[in-house]
Amino acid sequence: MSFFSAEWLDIVQWPAMVASLGAAWLMGSNAKQRRNVGFWVYLASNALWVAWGLHTQAWALIALQAGLAGMNVRGLFKTQDPAADGERKAA
Repeated sequence: MSFFSAEWLDIVQWPAMVASLGAAWLMGSNAKQRRNVGFWVYLASNALWVAWGLHTQAWALIALQAGLAGMNVRGLFKTQDPAADGERKAA
């Protein structure tokens, strides 16, 4: 099976789904570090969903994933340590 074969791309939806569920679980954590990891896992799932969406020509799914990726990047910035931000501003 070639790396970019149709069969391989058909299977991408399953790791994307698992990554999305895992990210949602991490986002429900009280630990800031786990929530931060959750945003990164969500970004990985966004990339997987886009790959699958391109393969299936699911344009609305691709647009959705682009919007969700933007929100995940925003979430990454919001989970930064405010004390570290203050130190950077003071420096």
